[in-house]
Amino acid sequence: MPNILVVDDQEVVRYGTTLILQKSIDDAHVSEAGSFEDTLKILASKPFDLVILDIDMPGGNNHQMLDVIRLRHPDIKILIFSSYDEQIFGWRYLEAGADGFLSKKMGIEEIKNATKSLLRDEKYLSPALKQTLLNNITKKKSTVNPLDRLSNRESNIMQLLIKGLSVADIADKLSLQVSTVSTYKKRICEKLQVTNIVEMIEKVQLYS
Repeated sequence: MPNILVVDDQEVVRYGTTLILQKSIDDAHVSEAGSFEDTLKILASKPFDLVILDIDMPGGNNHQMLDVIRLRHPDIKILIFSSYDEQIFGWRYLEAGADGFLSKKMGIEEIKNATKSLLRDEKYLSPALKQTLLNNITKKKSTVNPLDRLSNRESNIMQLLIKGLSVADIADKLSLQVSTVSTYKKRICEKLQVTNIVEMIEKVQLYS
């Protein structure tokens, strides 16, 4: 009987995901957590086979959440379930230690596929992300993708910037100083060779 933990700060997402898992996986026992603090408490209460984790939620800090869970529970499977662009962030989270990345834009069947893959001790990539990786290999691009120059923190801040959040909003969301976020923004613009958010969005669309 697989034990699965669904972690998301949106109750409707937890509810819908739980229903899908209970109907598609035999004898699945699904628990829910709405914050990272609750996540750690529940994970410590009993063994889990899989955690489905939204990395953009209160009490957590993106890659740090993944690191903490992996450190305390090295055998657990981790599926990142996120609204972040999988073409930009999917491979980054796999490299950071996740076992799979699933976009919230995907349908019910893909949620089933991703979950079942991880429970079979397999890694999971969406068909679209697999195709992108294959294309990059076969084309052997000579041009360097500027998005690859960004650190994980810079990529996270860039994603928030192109979503329309201000520097102050990002600082509050990530518990950083405004000056620190401003420095990250300047560094991102330098690496992408852009001067404003509109150009940043265009650059992301071009290379993702």
